[in-house]
Amino acid sequence: MKLYDFKMAPNPQRVNMFLIEKGIEVPTVEINTRERAQFQESYLAINRISQVPTLELDDGTCIAESMAICRYFEGMQPDPPLFGNNVKEKALVEMWSRRAEFMGYLPAADMLRNSSPVFKDRGLPGVPGGVPQIEKLIERGRNSMDRFFAHFDERLGEVRFVAGDHFSVADITTFVTTRFASRVEVNPPASCANIARWLSEIESRPSAAAV
Repeated sequence: MKLYDFKMAPNPQRVNMFLIEKGIEVPTVEINTRERAQFQESYLAINRISQVPTLELDDGTCIAESMAICRYFEGMQPDPPLFGNNVKEKALVEMWSRRAEFMGYLPAADMLRNSSPVFKDRGLPGVPGGVPQIEKLIERGRNSMDRFFAHFDERLGEVRFVAGDHFSVADITTFVTTRFASRVEVNPPASCANIARWLSEIESRPSAAAV
C-alpha cells in the first residue's frame, strides 16, 4: 500500500490529518504538482485525472478523492470514529463536511487558481493547460468566503466541534479550508470569536501539523 501525496496541497492535507488522528502510517510517494509531476505518464497510469491524493492498495486497486480514501481507512480502522458514532452523527458529519467544501474550499480554490501565476492557463485542476484564469471568480470567491465564515462562526457558537460534540472529518475539512484560504489572504474576521476559539483547539492537536 502507498499514498501518492503532495503535502502542500489541501486535499492531501485532509488525508494526512485523518491518518494522524487514526494513528495510521502509510508509505508515501511525493507528487510535486508545482512541478507538474501529476501529468507524467507514470502517474496518469494510476490516476487518469492527474490529481492528488491517490491511495494504491496492495492488489493494485487505486482509490482517488480524499474523502473516499478517508472512508476506506475508517472502514479498516473504525476507532476513533471520525465519520460519526451513529446514524444521526454520520448525517451531521456529512452535512457539515459538504458545507465546508462547497461554501469554503471550492471558493478558496477558485481564488487561488484564478489569481496565482503558478496556475496561469490552468484554471481547472487536472488539466495541463488551455484553461484561462477568470478574474471575476476571485471576487466571487471572496464573497463566498465571507458567507462561509459567518455561517460557521454561528454554528461554532452552538457546538464545540463543527458537527457536534466530537471531533470529526468535518473539522478536518473546515480547518484545512481555513488554512487554504489564508494563502490568498482571506482569514476569518476578528468578529468571528467562535471560529477563533475552535481554531485554537484544533491547532493544539498533533494532526494540525500536517497542514
